[in-house]
Amino acid sequence: MNSITRLTGRSVISLLVLFLMMATALPIFAADADFKTISSEALKDMLDEKKSFTLVDARTADEYQVAHLVTAVNITEKDFDKNLALLPKEKGALVVLYCNGVKCGKSKKVAAKAKSVGYTNLVVYADGFPVWEEKGYPIVAGADYAKKIETTKFTPAQLSVILKEKKDAYVLVDVRDEFEFAEGHIEGAINIPAETFASKSGVLPKEKGIIVYCNSGGRSYSAYRKLMKLAYPSIYQAILSEWKEAGLPVVKSQL
Repeated sequence: MNSITRLTGRSVISLLVLFLMMATALPIFAADADFKTISSEALKDMLDEKKSFTLVDARTADEYQVAHLVTAVNITEKDFDKNLALLPKEKGALVVLYCNGVKCGKSKKVAAKAKSVGYTNLVVYADGFPVWEEKGYPIVAGADYAKKIETTKFTPAQLSVILKEKKDAYVLVDVRDEFEFAEGHIEGAINIPAETFASKSGVLPKEKGIIVYCNSGGRSYSAYRKLMKLAYPSIYQAILSEWKEAGLPVVKSQL
């Protein structure tokens, strides 16, 4: 009986080891309502290992020119037929598509076009360019990549009026670190730190104005740029130090 138990135990362990080897050998594609999806880490591994697949940037030509993932070709929904030759001849070949994150539908629309002409192995990188860039993964940057943008700013007086009279039309986001937020923030703000802003931006509704702020403007400027790349239509910036200098209140919270 003991020998049978030992044999069974060894068999279970062997099967577990085999499963783990298989799981690490292949990229994991998660199920989606329309298409399979892939994580940032799995896609980076595929690029690092020079796996054979076609990477498609479904954003606009202007966005692609500013910056895109390494090896990506640009195929938009509008110009799909014109750029069909950029896809592999083999309809069963792996094609990974991306755009501007979880709330951007461009990659799925191009994937649907590819599916309609017979492509069967389509995977969407749902996190998209903003998260990839935020993680510091390799990109191809164009001449305008580092070009400074002008933000739309609210003065303390303007922000105070908005929070009193129009708060349901906006989301106020403190992009400082969690401990800074706990020490004192503008009442009604939510906290999404700048360094993980793109990856956590899914909670922000596109139908509302998004106001980002930090102490002096650097981190909120970064968050503002990320919101632009995520295609949020109404973005604003505020400065916490100016809010405090105007004598306006902050509240504390528990970590």
